[in-house]
Amino acid sequence: MTARKKDSIVLLIRCKDRKGIVARVSGFIHDFGGNILDSDHHTDEETNAFLMRMEFATDGLQLPPGDIPAAFEPIAKVYEMHYEVYSSTQRPRVGLLVSKQDHCLADLLQRHRRDELHIDIPIIISNHDICASWAELFKIPYAVYPVTKETKPQQEQQVVGLLKEHRVELVVMARYMQILSADFLTHIGCPVINIHHSFLPAFIGANPYRQAYDRGVKIIGATAHYATQDLDEGPIIEQDVMRVGHRDTVEDLVRKGRDLEEVVLARAVRRHVERRVLVYGRKTVVFD
Repeated sequence: MTARKKDSIVLLIRCKDRKGIVARVSGFIHDFGGNILDSDHHTDEETNAFLMRMEFATDGLQLPPGDIPAAFEPIAKVYEMHYEVYSSTQRPRVGLLVSKQDHCLADLLQRHRRDELHIDIPIIISNHDICASWAELFKIPYAVYPVTKETKPQQEQQVVGLLKEHRVELVVMARYMQILSADFLTHIGCPVINIHHSFLPAFIGANPYRQAYDRGVKIIGATAHYATQDLDEGPIIEQDVMRVGHRDTVEDLVRKGRDLEEVVLARAVRRHVERRVLVYGRKTVVFD
């Protein structure tokens, strides 16, 4: 199990850029005895969007964490901020969706056991029973909801209902090979992270690595993004690539691609959970 740093509060801010924002926010934390542990911000010059992540210790803070939003509200009104406040002691409840391929699921479960991600996983849901043994090994409930084109609306209602029953705050598609409908994304009420091979849109379909092999690609990759109603066009959280060569077979590409998918998805989940991702428009800022 990995050691965790001291308890802290993360403040995320989005607003139009104006002079004095950083000083005002820093002053707010100082006035209540807070010690800033990490601070980063970015201004998009094209849109004049200001995005900021500030993390400060709770030790010595002269304000109960639960009272921070109310105390910060006057500053937020002045700068017309959209802001969020999170405690590092909170463990987000994450629901995992999976189909037949188990590599991303297995990787996340092992990272979860080592407490690398600082999350709780109350439920795993699939449209197949193939991955049930992983849930049994890690003692996590596993629900199977088969789906066909005709039953998809009803199946999605069941999945949403179970995720809400388990009070899930984040959904991760760990190679869940179903397209989530607009109704699903509207009613789930929380972010959804998806992982896919970054050949899209050049290599669409069930056999992207075969297509890549046939085209003789020199680089393969993976992309993790937030799912939106526009298929595979949601804001990107994390990407990575690997060089391949003419000696690589289709099986080699699949193996290397799986390795990339595991790492990229885990990074995306961790950065989301650590509140390092700010979405604006169709893209993100990911603070290191």
